[in-house]
Amino acid sequence: MEVNIHGHRFKLYEEKCLLWEEKKMLLIADLHLGKINHFRKSGIAVPNTPNNENMERLILLLQRVKPGRVVFMGDLFHSHYNPEWEVFGQVIQYFPAITFELVVGNHDILSGYQYKKNKLVLYEEPLAEDDLILSHEPLETIPGGHYNIAGHIHPGVLLKGKGRQRLRLPCFYFGRQQALLPAFGQFTGTYPIKPQQGDKVVVIVEGKLMEI
Repeated sequence: MEVNIHGHRFKLYEEKCLLWEEKKMLLIADLHLGKINHFRKSGIAVPNTPNNENMERLILLLQRVKPGRVVFMGDLFHSHYNPEWEVFGQVIQYFPAITFELVVGNHDILSGYQYKKNKLVLYEEPLAEDDLILSHEPLETIPGGHYNIAGHIHPGVLLKGKGRQRLRLPCFYFGRQQALLPAFGQFTGTYPIKPQQGDKVVVIVEGKLMEI
């Protein structure tokens, strides 16, 4: 599935990320790596499965898409240092042809040394590329002629079916001046959005993309 934003072509992936096709730039929001370890360290019994799934999905995605650049749209790592960061570093070493970049989010609190060690290019401010602005949190004010792509919100929609079935699903949201990417990471939850007329919403259901 593809969308056009200000004349730029983007491909949507069921792994909950977006490829800027002309630039071979893969946009990934809110991995929250290490979140499981953070809870377990606090004494909360949480299975390690989501950690493994996040890494496996990331590896398979990079092998399939073969981007030139990967821009993490903030909240790459959930909190303070834990062993999951070393696992991430080992993974990206297997892709030397890819430049890995990070638009810093509110959870990205590791020391500068850790990012430098893994050769991540850091952006403390939103990243402007042509007439698009890539940010972690959605911009409250968007300059004229520009479009904002952001993460942070973990957008989702609640679908209601016959028999009172309710299903909350992660989604891509494309508004008039702003797009929100779903959280890539497992164990992150979703926040319900309220689309306006003319907005485009694409949900991820059972590993497939569906516009609603």
